Amino acid sequence: MSRRGPAEKKTTKYDPIYRNRLVNMVINRILKHGKKSLAYKILYRAVKKIHQKTKKNPLLVLRQAIRRVTPRLGVKARRVSGSTHQVPIQIGSTRGKVLAIRWLLAASRKRPGQNMAFKLSSELVDAARGRGGAIRKREATHRMAEANRAFAHLR
Repeated sequence: MSRRGPAEKKTTKYDPIYRNRLVNMVINRILKHGKKSLAYKILYRAVKKIHQKTKKNPLLVLRQAIRRVTPRLGVKARRVSGSTHQVPIQIGSTRGKVLAIRWLLAASRKRPGQNMAFKLSSELVDAARGRGGAIRKREATHRMAEANRAFAHLR
């Protein structure tokens, strides 16, 4: 058991152009092999493409996509008397947001397309409209939680 007390909450920083914490969270999730400048380029190009496609504020589209993909329920493996049960749990807002960003990026990486900026913009627009791979992932997670509702008492 830890004796150091609870961990301090980290506040996320803002991104340099939009001054938005959510954009910075997405950039840090796109990041691979420490190439942050490439992650910035990918996201800012995707934002430009979103603006061209929808003629709306791209930050609103991003926020709406993340809100639509954010899960309310999830399942956690719990070992009870020799067997493992999938126990449904409620997911907090920050954890849900992180999962939503991760699912959006995974779905956009799987998409066919020319480059990551194009795939990411398409996935964000689809998620904001209520379809796409990330939305399917959230629905599958919710279905799994509903199916295992009988084990909710094992929390």
